[in-house]
Amino acid sequence: MIEAGKLTEEFGCLVFNDKVMKQRLPKDIYKAVHKTIERGTHLELDVANCVAATMKEWAIENGATHFTHWFQPMTGLTAEKHDSFISPMDDGTIIMEFSGKELVKGEPDASSFPSGGLRATFEARGYTAWDPSSPAFIKDGSLYIPTAFCSYTGEALDKKTPLLRSMESLSKEAVKMLHLLGYSDVNRVNTTIGSEQEYFLIDKDFYKMRKDLLFTGRTLIGAPATKGQEMEDHYFGVIKPKVSAYMHDLDEELWKLGIPAKTKHNEVAPSQHELAPVFETANIAVDHNQLTMEVMKKVADKHNYACLLHEKPFEGINGSGKHNNWSVCTDTGMNLLDPGKNPGENLPFLVFLMAVIAAVDNYAPILRLSVASAGNDHRLGGNEAPPAIISIFVGDELASVLKGVEEGAAYKSAGKVQMAMGATVLPHFTKDNTDRNRTSPFAFTGNKFEFRMPGSSVSVANANIVLNTAVAEEISKIYEKVQGLEKEELREKTMEVLRQMLSEHKRVLFNGNGYTDEWVEEAAKRGLPNLRSLPDAMPYWISDESIDLFTRHGIFTKEEIYSRYEILLENYSKSIHIESLTMQEMVRKDLTEGIVAYEKDLSKELMQKKSLLGDGGGAMETALLKALDESSEDMCAALSKLYEDTGKAEGMTDALKTAEFYQSTVLADMDELRTHADKAEALIPDKYLSYPTYGQMLFSLR
Repeated sequence: MIEAGKLTEEFGCLVFNDKVMKQRLPKDIYKAVHKTIERGTHLELDVANCVAATMKEWAIENGATHFTHWFQPMTGLTAEKHDSFISPMDDGTIIMEFSGKELVKGEPDASSFPSGGLRATFEARGYTAWDPSSPAFIKDGSLYIPTAFCSYTGEALDKKTPLLRSMESLSKEAVKMLHLLGYSDVNRVNTTIGSEQEYFLIDKDFYKMRKDLLFTGRTLIGAPATKGQEMEDHYFGVIKPKVSAYMHDLDEELWKLGIPAKTKHNEVAPSQHELAPVFETANIAVDHNQLTMEVMKKVADKHNYACLLHEKPFEGINGSGKHNNWSVCTDTGMNLLDPGKNPGENLPFLVFLMAVIAAVDNYAPILRLSVASAGNDHRLGGNEAPPAIISIFVGDELASVLKGVEEGAAYKSAGKVQMAMGATVLPHFTKDNTDRNRTSPFAFTGNKFEFRMPGSSVSVANANIVLNTAVAEEISKIYEKVQGLEKEELREKTMEVLRQMLSEHKRVLFNGNGYTDEWVEEAAKRGLPNLRSLPDAMPYWISDESIDLFTRHGIFTKEEIYSRYEILLENYSKSIHIESLTMQEMVRKDLTEGIVAYEKDLSKELMQKKSLLGDGGGAMETALLKALDESSEDMCAALSKLYEDTGKAEGMTDALKTAEFYQSTVLADMDELRTHADKAEALIPDKYLSYPTYGQMLFSLR
């Protein structure tokens, strides 16, 4: 346990961070590494050798015996291969070695990772390349080195590489624009992220008894508990002692790894919780979120919990998301999305605000796709999360600012409003100029945008790759229209360009309730896409517009775009296929066994009552038997259809048509089967079921 007084010393104690490098590296080597991190310059091998030697000594001092290149393949998880530091000597002894070459480059077998056709199975060679901008760390006795992952022929096979490319593209376009606006001291622009992480905790013993949770991450059958979230008593409620102990240990483990876990609380659904970190540079934030999810599961295991990260682990209550708080900052400390005291006069803010608005409108389909998955499609649009229609909430003040831009009139701020709470003992404070809109997929929240659509289990890299690239594109368009102008003309022309952009893209602005049917109708009139599932959005990924965007900015090659098309569709279909097989097995074996056992005991009870009371006895038993029999017949028919349609899907070869069939037919079959299965389960006493019920799982935590 970390003592409160020593927290500042212990934070990041397992991280080879800037502080450690400054203390241990020679000054010239430190400056070279720092330049690489800050400016994105190339690192020479002699510098890498010195860093490697220092990193090894530090790691050994902290108990590490191995090192691993830690990367993020297209599985959505992380990957690692561990090598020890030992090097045998002729006399039978060993020395501990770690070279710059080993630090800079690794060579994992790439053949078994998803490549979407980029690599044949027999073409096994792949490379991992050190990412100096994300610090190495120690975990479980190994030195973890964050790396990018590519094929032998150089194609990106991971999420880090295109993320880094997108960050560089946005920085390049933003710096050009800022220099034009007079901010010549800016050398780099960074995107920063704060990823709020929602999750469920349930008893580990219950988890092990549920095949659906083990194999798919979500419950495929299960009658609702008599209580859900309708009392709204769990949200921000008192944290139970065992859960609090888990959260405390989780914080400590994350802090040691330099992950700035800041906020923790109960979420809306029973047994649901949230952790939120402090903002970090996008690349590091993505790495830290992947690490956070892993640590959450490991710490949960120590507390006899299972941590569920699926977007919709339980039907009938809220699922889990991962809100992506996104902002843009210069290396001089300027937040480009901070309106300042006079937002109507703040030209850099207006330029970047309009670039974001245009980017979200123009590239809504691929932004929607960036958060699409078999799991997240259950959640989006379910009146608990943002709808599948992408719109932007800017709040009343920014709406007034934009109205001023559109009309060519100066915006005058109403100033800060004091909150009056009616009791003199309560402190006075100023009210925020903008309310929060939890129904908005993309909401401005003061000095950042909160993209609320990402699912709880996925990497946020995809969303930020698309967002960074789309915003870079819109900034470049503005730059092209105003470059070369004299200073006295620049502001007027820029405002004219922004006014035209606003006229073209204001359809995406919406400050109302995104959960209503009226908004769905209104969005259709505005021409906003409503892409309800991953298969609906996939064609946009390989559209000419999408390919042009990503190839022109150097984010993906055309081949890399098509490879991700294949991977996403294949993963989607495989996920639903596994769910179908698991559901069939649970209904056929586990639930049916409970029904038969209960019916057998009911029949015995009925016969006894009839022998004592005559034909009028056993009315309740008769009614229950009839209801179970009806449910069993319906269940049998639905089970047969699911089995048949899953077989059809297995025989399909076109990736998109297969995914569409799983979405439209197999999922519909599963919903039908679940309706009858849950109806039957609700009639059966818990003791007849071989798996725990919703009530047991959701309300058993102490």
